Amino acid sequence: MEITVCRAADVALLDEHLGTRGATSFHARRYARQRAGQSTCLVAWLDERPVGHAEMRWIGCGAPEVRRAAPGCPELNGLAVWPEHLRSRGIGSALVRAAEELARERGLPRAGMGVARDNPRAAALYARLGYRPLTDYLDRWTYQDDDGATHEQIDPCTFLVKRLPTC
Repeated sequence: MEITVCRAADVALLDEHLGTRGATSFHARRYARQRAGQSTCLVAWLDERPVGHAEMRWIGCGAPEVRRAAPGCPELNGLAVWPEHLRSRGIGSALVRAAEELARERGLPRAGMGVARDNPRAAALYARLGYRPLTDYLDRWTYQDDDGATHEQIDPCTFLVKRLPTC
């Protein structure tokens, strides 16, 4: 397995293999943030096929509660491994470690991520990786369906943080 920073040519492959919801590509929006310097998108590859992704958002979490509790903390967002049979094989952990390394390279003292309260499997992984609960919040995000209608999703989450070792 290899972890790389997303390239423009990877966006279509991510959409094909990891799916996207709606008319506007999830991965294209992420890549646009990366190009604007707001984030770094990571892709996990296995046999030249994308099997996971994550976005380290240098601008932090958008939720006001999290911004107050963790000002300046970058947010690891949208961590996913697909297809499901590849989960629990270290791909998610490798993506988290790669994102943490990017934060350390920037001299940042900590990293954070949200976990949905109804996702105990992910919460257990993040706890094993050293992330601890900081604050509860509602993660709000929108997507556009194939007909162009915009939908809002609201997920109850807990924001987790980890102190990063200095180099």
